[in-house]
Amino acid sequence: MAEHTAEHATDAGHAADAASSGGMPQLDFATFPNQILWLVVALVVLYLILSRVALPRIGSVLAERTGTITNDIAAAETFKQQAAEAEAAYHQALDDARAAAAKVINDAKADIQKDLDVAIAKADAEIAARAAESAARIDEIRASATEAVTTVAKDTTKELLNSFGVKADARSVTAAVNAQLKGGAA
Repeated sequence: MAEHTAEHATDAGHAADAASSGGMPQLDFATFPNQILWLVVALVVLYLILSRVALPRIGSVLAERTGTITNDIAAAETFKQQAAEAEAAYHQALDDARAAAAKVINDAKADIQKDLDVAIAKADAEIAARAAESAARIDEIRASATEAVTTVAKDTTKELLNSFGVKADARSVTAAVNAQLKGGAA
């Protein structure tokens, strides 16, 4: 027990020294080698933990993110190229459709023009036939009108001469009326 009291006294002496110095124990030069040893041990353990566990995990996460970003950029470029090809194909199909529509329109116009030309030719022929028929009827009407005028003129001349008491034969009245009609027409 005496030993125990002596140790206790030594501990009390250290405490008294620390209390008497009034400073922090970390700044006590007597404990520097011990503190440096534990500092080196702590730094080595921290380095080993970081280099063996944490940094490889962080590196793998960064490598995975870089790979994912690279793959996404490559996929985006592929999709962009496919979109450009699809747009070019769309424009080509649109141009082809426009050309086909223009051809159909031109063919339809040509067919309509042919039908129109046939209809116009038919109408012209019908108009020409009706015009010829009308001209023939007009000539008939003129001829009948001329005959009617001649007949009326002969009858009127005979009646006028009879009313004046002059007797004229039909030949002389016809000759006089014909001469008058020819002279009046000229």
